[in-house]
Parts: sequence; C-alpha cells; structure tokens
Amino acid sequence: MIEKTPLQGLKVLELASVLAGPSVGMFFAELGATVYKIENVTTLGDVTRKWKLPKEDADTDISGYFSCVNWGKSSFAVDLCREEGLKIIYELAAQCDIVLVSYKPGDAEKLKVDYPTLKQYNSGIIYSHITGYGLQNPRAGFDAIIQAEAGFTFMNGEPDGPPTKMPVALMDILAAHQLKEAILLALYYREKSGQGQYIEASLFKAGISSLANQATNWLVGKAIPQRMGSDHPNIVPYGTIFKTADDKEIVMAAGTDKQYQQLITALGRPDLATDCKFEKNHGRVIHKEEINTIIQGLIIQYTRDEILDLLQQKRIPAGGVFNMQEVFEVPEAQPMVLQGKYETGMEIKGVRSIAFSTTDKMSVENLTPPPHYGEHTREILASVLNYENEAIQELINKGVIYARK
Repeated sequence: MIEKTPLQGLKVLELASVLAGPSVGMFFAELGATVYKIENVTTLGDVTRKWKLPKEDADTDISGYFSCVNWGKSSFAVDLCREEGLKIIYELAAQCDIVLVSYKPGDAEKLKVDYPTLKQYNSGIIYSHITGYGLQNPRAGFDAIIQAEAGFTFMNGEPDGPPTKMPVALMDILAAHQLKEAILLALYYREKSGQGQYIEASLFKAGISSLANQATNWLVGKAIPQRMGSDHPNIVPYGTIFKTADDKEIVMAAGTDKQYQQLITALGRPDLATDCKFEKNHGRVIHKEEINTIIQGLIIQYTRDEILDLLQQKRIPAGGVFNMQEVFEVPEAQPMVLQGKYETGMEIKGVRSIAFSTTDKMSVENLTPPPHYGEHTREILASVLNYENEAIQELINKGVIYARK
C-alpha cells in the first residue's frame, strides 16, 4: 500500500530516449510523478524497444532493455516535425514541471523544443538536458565511446588482455545521477524563488567526476593507471578474484592491516601476519603477486560456501562472484524487483530505480509496467489536454500521432 508519494502532482515531459534520460524519468515516476514519455512516430518509438536478446519475443514492442528504465510512464507517440505535433508538445510543456531531453547541442533548437522556446509557455519549467560532451561539443554521446575517452576502457581488463568496455552503460547511469541531483536542487530553488531554469549534464564530465582515486593517482602520483583485472592499485588484498575448490570464485576486501592479519590467520598462516614484506599495506602492494599467490593456494582448499562461511565467522569482508541468477537469489536483491502483467497475459520484470530508504516511506511500491508504444496517446489528449474525439482521430489519420488500439 502506498503511504507517501512525495512527488505526486509533479509532471515530467520526457523527450529523451535510450537510457540516461529515461532512467531519470523512471526515478521521478517511482516517487509519484506523472511522466509523459514522448515517442517519435517516424522511428516507431524509443529505439530500445527493438534492442532484444535472441530469446526475446520478436512480436512485442517491449524488450528487456526498454523495460529497465520505463516503468510507471505514459507513452505518447507524435511527430515533432509536424506543426500540429509541436503544438501538442507546447500544450503539455505548459502543464509540466520538468522536461528531459537528450539532444545533441543545437538539435533542440532545430526541433523548436529548446529551453527558450518552452519557457515561453511555462516560465517555471526546469529544462534538463543530457549531452555527450557538453554544450560546446556537437558530438553525439555514445556510452561505449565515452567509456573509452574518459579512461575507463583503458584501465578495465586483465593485465595481459585488451582494453575492455564495462558490461553496463555506466556513463549513461552516472550522467543520469548527476542530472537527478541537479533537478532536485532546481526544484528546491523553484520552491523558494518561483523560477525554473536550464540544467545540463554530460556523459563525459560525469565519467570524469567518477574516476575518483584513479584520476588522482595520475594527477598526484603521475602514474597512469594500468589494467589490473579486479585488483586494486592501492590496497592488497582487495578486489582480487580467487578460485575455490569447486571452480567458483570469491573476492575479498581486506582494506586495513588488521583485516589482512585476521584473514591470513584464519587461513592458517599467522606467520605471514608479521612478515616484514606483508605486514603493512604498502609492502603488500609492492609484493602483490607473491602474497596473492600464497592466498590463492590457501583458498583453493575450500569450496566457495566453505570459505565464505569461514570468512564471515571471522568478520573478514568477502563475497562470491555471482552470475545474474545468483544475484537475484540474494534476499536483499528481491525487494528491488518490479513485476507487472499486461492485458495479453505477458509478464514483465524490472529493477527499481530507487535504492534508498527513509524514516518516512517515500517510494511508490507498485509501478505500471513499461508502456506499449503509443498506449496512452488518446488518454493524454482527451484527459489532459481536453481534445475532442474527432480532433484526435483527425490527428491519427494525418499521421501526426499514433494511438495504440
């Protein structure tokens, strides 16, 4: 049962597509906001509807990828290049609090949905723009490229292997978080001043801001971070993958000298706790290969469950390297799962966008499933903008909008 929806009454106009912008939209939907997902009729909607794995149903317009960031939204399909379509967008913008866009610099102006234009219809609107590289660089932002150009791909992978892209579009996710923070600040500012504003966050800058110690290892230490697999450049043993007797893997995070001493004692080698080469973290970093080889020889004597039980008893930070099935068998993961069902009987699952809790329950417990393409076009025109049925049908006949039957 929903106890509180803190953003109930807030309206979001989502002109963004793919991942970064839509993930911001879903965040607001989960907190109770109404989110109008605007989809382009010339492309038959968000491109991620078609990004399917081989085993997915080819006949539905809901893909696993699309379902990751589109729960709780209403889909409105329209041609922005038509005057009648643009007029509808202006009418919706006049009622909305937030606009989400992910256009290349200059494209919003060409489409006549830029901030100065929409501000004419709603002076309090918060216009939130995700770009690839910022407003001065016209390049489109593609996560794989920005992972490479922000330094992540060069650092990622095994020491003797090639540079490797991370398996999630992390630059999109990081930029989305930056934008969420900025929007919440803008909402707070609007509460005090009554003024809306323009916000911009780029995938590239979000990536740079997340380099953390790897950036300062270069800026301060003048060391270019190299591929280290899962190893940590500053702490040993931390992050290294160790194999177990049942051919599974674990990872440990002995971040202090005390934790290292507890670990090596639990593994039956207390003598290594006071060895001058390994006693202090700096020595272990220098002699990383030697100490990790010793630890691997000790861990391989246990199955994964056995070693994890032992380390947990000793309160030594460690965990299994889980596949996705195992991840969602963890009790703490299960409340994060969203479940929905369509009228056709098709079931869908997703993951909540909100991963925090508060003393007052503040998140929406149940979101509607990701919408079909154009599922809410008629409803929005009739209920929100008060269009007559004849006018709606005329727009459909002319191809200005698409409405799912």
